[in-house]
Amino acid sequence: MKLRAYLLMTFVVAVWGSTFVVIKGALADSTPAAFNLTRMTLAFLVLAVAYHRYWWSIRRWHIAAGALVGLCLAAGYQFQTVGLVHTTPSKSAFITGLVVVLVPLFSVMPWLRPPGARPPRWNAFTGAALAFLGILLLTAPPAAQATDPGQLATLLPDLRSINVGDLLTFGCSIAFAFHCLALGHASPRIAFQPLALLQVGFCAIFMALSLPIIEHPHLAWTPRVVIALAVAAVLATAAAFSIQSWAQSILPTTHTALILTLEPVFAWITSFLFLGERLGLRPAIGALLILSGIALTELVPQLHVPTAHEG
Repeated sequence: MKLRAYLLMTFVVAVWGSTFVVIKGALADSTPAAFNLTRMTLAFLVLAVAYHRYWWSIRRWHIAAGALVGLCLAAGYQFQTVGLVHTTPSKSAFITGLVVVLVPLFSVMPWLRPPGARPPRWNAFTGAALAFLGILLLTAPPAAQATDPGQLATLLPDLRSINVGDLLTFGCSIAFAFHCLALGHASPRIAFQPLALLQVGFCAIFMALSLPIIEHPHLAWTPRVVIALAVAAVLATAAAFSIQSWAQSILPTTHTALILTLEPVFAWITSFLFLGERLGLRPAIGALLILSGIALTELVPQLHVPTAHEG
C-alpha cells in the first residue's frame, strides 16, 4: 500500500510539474484568466459528479470556509498563469515552490497558525534565506560583467532585470501560502470531499468575477488548448486532489513534503525536453539553492503540508 502511495504521489507531482509547459503552450491560443476559468469550471464539474454523494453533507458554516479557501486558490492561480505569460516554465515552477518556505514563515503569527501547529524553527528561517538567495540568482543576472574575478559587482544581482512575470509568480506563491494556511484551519473540521467541492467551486466563481478586470478574454479551442485543459482540469486538479488526500493519509508528512519538492525539477525536465530551455550556471545554482531551502524547511516535520500549486 505504501509503495503504491509513493508511486502515485510521484506521478501526481510529475503531472503538476508538466503543467507549466503544457499551459505555457496553451496560452498562445488563450488569455490566462479565460484559461483558468475554463479549467476550474471543468474541474468543478468533474468533482461534482465524482463526489455527488457528499452534497448533502455541506453545512451552512462550511460555505464561509470554502469561500475563503477558494479565494486564496483563485488568487494563486490568477497570479501564476498571468505571470507564466512573461516568464519561463522552469522559473515559474521554482518560484512557485517557495510556498513551502513561506508557509512556516507566515506561521510566526499565532493567528495564522492552524490549530496545533508549532511555531517555525531555525530550519524554516535558514531555508527561507537560502531560497531568497536562490530566487535572486535564478531571476536576475549579475549587475556587471566579469572583468576582474574578484569584482564584487559580478556577485550582486541586477534587480532591474527581474520581469513582471517573476514578480507576479512570487505573488502567486504568497497566495498559495495563505491557501495552505486556510486549508490548515478548515480541513480538520470539514471532510475532504465537500471541502474540495466548495473550494474549487468558489475558485471558479472568483475567477469569473475577476475575469473582466484582468483582461479581455479570448480562448480558441485548438488541440493544444483542449489537451492543456484536459491535463490541468482532470489530471492536475480533480484527480490530483483526490490522490494527494488518500496518499497523505498513508505516508509520513515529511515524506510527502519532500516528494512535493520534485515539482520544479519535473517542470525543468519537461521544459528542457519540449522547449529546449536551458539554465545557465548562475540560474542553475539559484534553482539548487531554492530546492535546498525547501528541503531544509521540510526536514523538521510539519502538521500541515502544502497542497498542489501546479501551473
